[in-house]
Amino acid sequence: MADEPVSLVDEAVFRPVRSGNSLEDTVARLMQTIRLGVVAPGQALPSERDLAARFSVSRDTVREAIRELSEAGYLTSKRGRYGGTFVADPLPPPPVVPAVTPTAAEIEDVVGLREILEVGSVRAAASRSLGAEERALLWTRLGEVQAAAPDDYRRLDSRLHLAFAEIVGVPSLVTLLADNRSRVNELLDTFPLLARTIEHSNRQHERIVFAILAGNEQGAAEAMREHLEASAVLLRGFLA
Repeated sequence: MADEPVSLVDEAVFRPVRSGNSLEDTVARLMQTIRLGVVAPGQALPSERDLAARFSVSRDTVREAIRELSEAGYLTSKRGRYGGTFVADPLPPPPVVPAVTPTAAEIEDVVGLREILEVGSVRAAASRSLGAEERALLWTRLGEVQAAAPDDYRRLDSRLHLAFAEIVGVPSLVTLLADNRSRVNELLDTFPLLARTIEHSNRQHERIVFAILAGNEQGAAEAMREHLEASAVLLRGFLA
């Protein structure tokens, strides 16, 4: 992965951590790469040296963070010529309940910020003149999430939503959306993923992608707003 071109999504999650709590922040950032599907189950993380440079921490900090997540079952190490640190496949099951039950106000804060970020991102994406590579990215991510197995759906769903922001070309937007999406996924993982929800979500994803490719800013925004409202209803129903 370290030898591939660095995308805006990579830059959003593999960015320098805050000073003062470097170990905790490095663990959290690595978990973000896993939860958002930036590095898929079975795929290798960048090297320790590369991670240390990207996070602006010491290699000892990276090793300790990897050790913590390995003990928790999220990472595994392999030796030899093709060795390295890999995301566990399969991943550990998500927690049944959140560590701290969110308040209604906290849920509204998360979903409110999500609407601002994601509706804005697809509107901006639809306003751009997209090249072949950007169009191919959208088709690829859409196809992946439509073909996803239920236990891999939210990871690939996250990758599609991050792709919407990535093609806008504003790095800070991708960073903000990735952070918000991590929090959204933590909440979504606390209740079952329903088959009808997947079907409905996939139809909405198609509408969003088609609107972006057609340059329909209003259509993309409306489709995304409807899509997010469906998730918000579930969050309020299960957690509020």
